[in-house]
Amino acid sequence: GCNPLAETGRSKLQNQRAVLNQQILKAVRMRAGAENLLRATTNNKVREQVLLELSFVNSDLQILKEELEGLNISVEVYQNAEETFSIPLVPLGLKETKDVDFTLPLKDFILEHYSQDSSEYEDEIADLMDLRQACRTPSRDEAGIEMLISYFLQLGYVENRFFPPTRHIGVLFTWYDSFTGVPVCQQNLLLEKASVLFNIGALYTQIGTRCNRQTQAGLENAVDAFQKAAGVLSYLKETFTHTPSYDMSPAMLNVLVKMMLAQARECVFEQIGLSGIRNEFFTLVKMTQEVAKVGEVYMLVNTAMNQEPVKENIPYSWSKLAQIKSDHYKALAHYFIATILCDHELQPGDDEDEQEKALSQLYDHVPEGLMVLAVLKDKVQRKQLGKAHLRKAIVYHEEALRVCGLCKKLRNIEVLQEVLTAAHKRSLLKYAQQETEDDFLSLIQAPDILPKTEHKIETIAPQFSKVKVKDFFHKLGPLTVFSAKQRWTAPRTICLHHEAGELGFSLKGGSPVQIYCLDPVCSAASAGLKEGDYIVSVGGMDCKWLGVNEVLEKMKSVGKQPIELEVISCQDTAASLHSKSATYSMGMQKTYSLICLAMDEDKINQTKKAPLKLPFLSWGTKNRQKAASTLCLPSAVAGSSQNKKKLSPFTLLNTESSLY
Repeated sequence: GCNPLAETGRSKLQNQRAVLNQQILKAVRMRAGAENLLRATTNNKVREQVLLELSFVNSDLQILKEELEGLNISVEVYQNAEETFSIPLVPLGLKETKDVDFTLPLKDFILEHYSQDSSEYEDEIADLMDLRQACRTPSRDEAGIEMLISYFLQLGYVENRFFPPTRHIGVLFTWYDSFTGVPVCQQNLLLEKASVLFNIGALYTQIGTRCNRQTQAGLENAVDAFQKAAGVLSYLKETFTHTPSYDMSPAMLNVLVKMMLAQARECVFEQIGLSGIRNEFFTLVKMTQEVAKVGEVYMLVNTAMNQEPVKENIPYSWSKLAQIKSDHYKALAHYFIATILCDHELQPGDDEDEQEKALSQLYDHVPEGLMVLAVLKDKVQRKQLGKAHLRKAIVYHEEALRVCGLCKKLRNIEVLQEVLTAAHKRSLLKYAQQETEDDFLSLIQAPDILPKTEHKIETIAPQFSKVKVKDFFHKLGPLTVFSAKQRWTAPRTICLHHEAGELGFSLKGGSPVQIYCLDPVCSAASAGLKEGDYIVSVGGMDCKWLGVNEVLEKMKSVGKQPIELEVISCQDTAASLHSKSATYSMGMQKTYSLICLAMDEDKINQTKKAPLKLPFLSWGTKNRQKAASTLCLPSAVAGSSQNKKKLSPFTLLNTESSLY
């Protein structure tokens, strides 16, 4: 990762975000304590004092939230260093987290679950912690993306190796909400994976805003980055449906995906007009439709941002910036079509049918009393309709400037003010160049413009397979066998002696190999070897990753000396416990994941019905089964297959019930 002490603009913002998160955490804890005291006390004097304290704490929280919003709208820090005359693009800030110490939980699990010396895995655990620490400060390029993806993939291995579905191992993950700063804590690794995915999407947005939008290659890279950001956020929304953090809720992610695709659409429009917009009829028609499409998608983004529950948590300045961009690009669409009508009169050599068809595609309907071909031929009607479009463009420009002036955060972005002002002056100048004697007599209203685009913008799904990672805990053995879901006995040593060149068993499977067709009267069976055992070591050499042929070669290499094997046996796993994890967030109300969990429990309780009364014969059979399960002891039958379940006191219990 980058140097966390580097004094770059981006690192300063992230450091300020971390400080604000700690202050918000402190204020949230104080508010939670005050609310608990308010519920517990009956003393009126104490209640008055607590209510006063609560008002101060809520005020502090509101101020801190506004400061965090200021960091989220500090877009100029993330823009390209080159001098540009473009409206800034909005990046996402990286989610902050607390340090996590994997050492003790993983070492304990290796010793308890895998029965191996955990001190041999200290370097691997340190590598995992170093990678996590580096992911907190990724570089703003493809190397940073690759590092985050490698950690995300590594978490998949860690989850399968060390996080059983039936219990927690004591690792607590804490991540701060990107918009509210409120911490969310879980012992579930899914919070870690979801937060890393969010940061991958956020880093793509920062890469997109950093691209040089004055070059063709820079704009292509920006479009690609925003599409990939939308793809990662969309994947997060579809894969992790019950994330407890508000910035990763399905509604919020849906809005963020729309915003990233809108910014990609904006870059496509800039790419089309980068070399200059020719003042030619059909070129202006195309540009009108493209810029109208940009205005439409930003209008949809603004509408989505003002819906509940997103409205309460998304930065207010983002919503206003989407509204400003919608008005700005709609104004440009009306300006372009006004230029078509005012500057391009129908000439004798022009194709009337083509121009009529092109102009008709811009409108859903034309003003009453007007026909498209008549407008093209009549100079007066062209001027009147063109001026109507200019008036509408000026109205949109003035609205964009008004909204920008009312928002304190946007008012301080100089380049935004310059772009809006320049576009407004250009429309005013164009309007002033037209004849003005009929202004008070003209009642034509400019119709809405139909958006259309020839460039498809869609999400690009993350390509995790392109990043190759090696399992840090490769030494534990093949993941299909040595995982947290399966329990094994401790390795036991079997000493084999040759009997006329025969071992008394066969080997099967890939790696590790498995004992097959064991002769129950051979010396190996007498030494304790069982059908279905896995061989993990031959003569002190690890062979978890070896196939049948390699293991046989190792056995033959011993010669006539006794062969020492280390084998393990699969244990019967207990009935799975409730796999849903309780999520808590300090000082917050119940998250919707907890509410969904409670609703699920209610549904289960409602669907439970009283057991049906069994007929007499069934009752007698059931009692005999109970008697057998209580009185019969497990017995070893010579020659019986290991696959058959041994009779135990718990054999006939309901396997779906949880044993505590």
